[in-house]
Amino acid sequence: MKKAAVGAAVIGAAAMCAAAALIVRQRMRNSCRWARAMAILKEFEEKGGTPTAKLRQVADAMTVEMHAGLASEGGSKLRMLISYVDSLPTGEEEGVFYALDLGGTNFRVLRVQLGGKGRGVLNQEFAEVPIPPHLMVGTSKELFDYIAEELAKFAAEEGEGFHLPTGRQRELGFTFSFPVMPLSICSGTIIRWSKGFSIADAVGQDVVAELTKAMERKGLDMRVSALVNDTIGTLAGGRYTNKDIAAAVILGTGTNAAYVERIQAIPKWHGPPPKSGEMVINMEWGNFRSSHLPLMEYDHALDAESLNPGEHIFEKITSGMYLGEIVRRVLLRMAEEAALFGDTVPPKLKIPFVLRTPDMSAMHQDTSSDLRVVGNKLKGILEISNTNLKTKKVVVELCNVVATRGARLAAAGILGVLKKMGRDTMREGESNKTVIAMDGGLYEHYTEYRKCMENTLGELLGEDLSKCVSVEHFNDGSGIGAALLAASHSRYSHDEI
Repeated sequence: MKKAAVGAAVIGAAAMCAAAALIVRQRMRNSCRWARAMAILKEFEEKGGTPTAKLRQVADAMTVEMHAGLASEGGSKLRMLISYVDSLPTGEEEGVFYALDLGGTNFRVLRVQLGGKGRGVLNQEFAEVPIPPHLMVGTSKELFDYIAEELAKFAAEEGEGFHLPTGRQRELGFTFSFPVMPLSICSGTIIRWSKGFSIADAVGQDVVAELTKAMERKGLDMRVSALVNDTIGTLAGGRYTNKDIAAAVILGTGTNAAYVERIQAIPKWHGPPPKSGEMVINMEWGNFRSSHLPLMEYDHALDAESLNPGEHIFEKITSGMYLGEIVRRVLLRMAEEAALFGDTVPPKLKIPFVLRTPDMSAMHQDTSSDLRVVGNKLKGILEISNTNLKTKKVVVELCNVVATRGARLAAAGILGVLKKMGRDTMREGESNKTVIAMDGGLYEHYTEYRKCMENTLGELLGEDLSKCVSVEHFNDGSGIGAALLAASHSRYSHDEI
């Protein structure tokens, strides 16, 4: 019996030792995994870092590319497109004007009654119309006939609050948010389609001519007096209410900037100088690229797998289309190399663009003590359950690091524009007030991104200049802004009403 008891004790002790050893090995393995996850996060912080000195280099590079883009077509990755908008709204515009905003699976039509003499927008109405999927891949005639028909219905409902002077043709500002080569203030050829549209026979055609022919077929007496994009619309809408606005930046699904340039500073302009002596430039700054941008392996892989490799690099590290995808790629690496979410890599984490920037924003801005929002997002989107608090904190910090890099680079871009305009220094005897009109869902809804971008701009400008430069949110540049540009470029703009 004694021998049996001793044997049992020995076996029990051995089992306990084995269990203890297993626990130790497990803890060591977990510790190694955690160290690897932290190393991946730290690597992003360091290689994707945006110290002030680097941001100033990015800003200087942006300014250099702006000069090159203005000098000649194709002289820079920045297109620096001449918009043919040579006069922005002043507040004196009066009458009824329409806007058409086409840039996605819905389009909007809008009308405004402008009061003139600084009285602003007296009345406005709008309607949103879905585009049937088959028209997005059909013919040019089918799409524009459909749009013209809906626009005609909207115009027919013009009510008591809108007063078009007798004998005048209705005028329209057309926001077309697809790549276009401008030919004049009211014409431009379609370069290509995007966002799910693929209408081959429209490529290379004048988009205004296509719409005009459709309106004629539908018996709608309306003239397109301005063809713009949402960035220029934001600039126009902002200037209408604030005369200090000199540039506009869109930070949304994509990103772009537009600003007012002196005509003498545009060597590639060969036409007669406009009366204003100025021209709005559509920078297409999403295509900016520089060796100073802190690009990482995640960015290179995302770019290589995109529909436009080598293009829109700045957009791919700063805008709402891509920030969530960058977070997903880093999380996937953490899952593969550090088993962040357990021994098995979550299958959903392997799906490109499954994690959208609004979801990233919600996780980043989760203030609950147990990071409940983070847990819900991981479970609902990636099917990752029972995530511990420590892991959720890593996810939040990763969102912060990715958003911070994007926001600080966006601020550097703005500084580059200010430098090109000569608004980065204070000058005695001049009005030093400069306002940047901002719009886009990323800027509007991602609070941490917005605050970081604005704080970084202040950091780059310095305390004194920061008092003279500010950013102001202006909503609906693609709607009201387009209608205002139709008014400022109206064929009746010099007539007495």
